[in-house]
Amino acid sequence: MQRVANAAASVDRIVASGETVYGVNTGFGLLANTRIPDDRLAELQTNLILSHSAGLGEPLPRNVTRLMIILKLLGLGRGYSGVRPVVIDALQALHKAGNTLLIKGRPVREVPREVLHCFAYSIVDLAEDRRINETPASATVHVARSIPHVQAGVRTLVEMEGSFNRGAAAVLGWPIDDAIVESQSRGKATGADLQVIVELIQRVDAQEPIEKLEGTLKRDPSLAFKLMRYINSPAFGLRVEISSFRHAIMMLGYERLKRWLALLLSTAGKDANMKPVMFAAVRRGLLMEELVRSSGDEEMRNEMFICGVFSLLDRMFKQPFSELLKTIPVPERVHQALVDNAGPYQPYFNVVQAVENESLFDFRASADALMLSVGEINHAVLTALTAAAKIE
Repeated sequence: MQRVANAAASVDRIVASGETVYGVNTGFGLLANTRIPDDRLAELQTNLILSHSAGLGEPLPRNVTRLMIILKLLGLGRGYSGVRPVVIDALQALHKAGNTLLIKGRPVREVPREVLHCFAYSIVDLAEDRRINETPASATVHVARSIPHVQAGVRTLVEMEGSFNRGAAAVLGWPIDDAIVESQSRGKATGADLQVIVELIQRVDAQEPIEKLEGTLKRDPSLAFKLMRYINSPAFGLRVEISSFRHAIMMLGYERLKRWLALLLSTAGKDANMKPVMFAAVRRGLLMEELVRSSGDEEMRNEMFICGVFSLLDRMFKQPFSELLKTIPVPERVHQALVDNAGPYQPYFNVVQAVENESLFDFRASADALMLSVGEINHAVLTALTAAAKIE
């Protein structure tokens, strides 16, 4: 903070000396040679801010505005701008008011010690982590960290475990592929559970009598409990609590019940390492449904949910969709997307994959294909993540 105070004192000395300095006591741009009287310097600074306080279009997302504050805090904290310490104090007050600040990536210059306490975590990308090849003994010597860090860019179980071993508080990423392989190699597949769920889906698709459906579900009472918990989850916002499978059929009907059976099938595994896979499947379903929230009817939204939730079943079962969907009935448009990579749902699935892969080019291309704005997709992603977090 001393550097900030020293720079502000330099500005005060310039004003007191009467020296003409651009931006301190002159206009800006074409008015750079216009001297501003001393008694109007405060007005000059006010007008400068007001002249930039205008814009068109929708407000920027909250995460963008918070990032702007962080960048401003880092820049001003170096003491080269001439701002008064009170400006730094105002930015720090955001933290005291409950705002959580993050540092993304490795700063070009050392972050001023005065502002470090404002940050809850730093986000360190795995590709930029200088501690990857260090032993625990040498890590504290060469790269010491004064605030907790979150490891980003994690794609495999090995990377995830290595991140936690190096002290990461959390990881950002989806270790999907090798999680599936690891689970299958350890024999963690729940064949009996899956068989019951697949049979139930087949019976619901054939609209068999409720008695037969209940008889199938009674073979595994834990599945019945899990199904009721999903159906009554706050994520789906049903106005009436469903108390039994028979009640679910009566209130929802066969077609709407399919979405919960799809969810049940995709989350039937009991291996802890499969949780990212299951959450990814749930998130995909909710995101695809949210993308057509304002443009599709209820049937389309339900089918989009099933399409997203089922999109990882080929890896979980180690079977191609062309074989897998011979035993698991799905709507025709879902079949087209999963088996043929075609049909009306495929463009929406492209958006989901672009989001997961963090590919800006693919993201823009898939968004343009559906004439969706970045804001609309971001809103759908946040809504889907919020809903997914409510599902236990």
